[in-house]
Amino acid sequence: MGCPKEGEKIQIHSYKHNGRIHRVWDETTVLKGTQNLVIGGNDKTIVTESDGRTWITREPAICYFHGKHWFNIIGMIREDGVYYYCNISSPFIADDEAVKYIDYDLDIKVFPDMTFILLDEDEYEKHRKEMNYPDVIDKILKSNVETLISWIRQRKGPFAPDFIDLWYERYLTYRG
Repeated sequence: MGCPKEGEKIQIHSYKHNGRIHRVWDETTVLKGTQNLVIGGNDKTIVTESDGRTWITREPAICYFHGKHWFNIIGMIREDGVYYYCNISSPFIADDEAVKYIDYDLDIKVFPDMTFILLDEDEYEKHRKEMNYPDVIDKILKSNVETLISWIRQRKGPFAPDFIDLWYERYLTYRG
């Protein structure tokens, strides 16, 4: 497994459990890269969906990928505060091509006041049956939803005050 280097521009590849590509973010700047943690920043990057449709992100974002937790977190910086989009996913792997993970449908959207909602439970159940998620994966994912909610409530990791601001400041030094 590779280890993205600080300052390097990488892609992010999201897959589904069946191995099919789900979504690709064209360019993210690595702000920190270790075997267990990648923090990246992007702004107005091209995103390509599995059907070939593309769109461009609207605001700067700080992305947090962990090698041991079954989720990743994107902090989107908007005028009225930081919004978080949390994907329940496999831990990331990195190679020369990209940071890669399997997206397991469940998402948590967190608002600037730290209230949150769990999204896509119906999509999760549909894909769980269609792609035969093993029971052990189902248990791991549901446990990681609880871990993520705990992080949100405790303001831990990317939810800590100033976390996104500090990493965004670093991102701006690369945009120079």
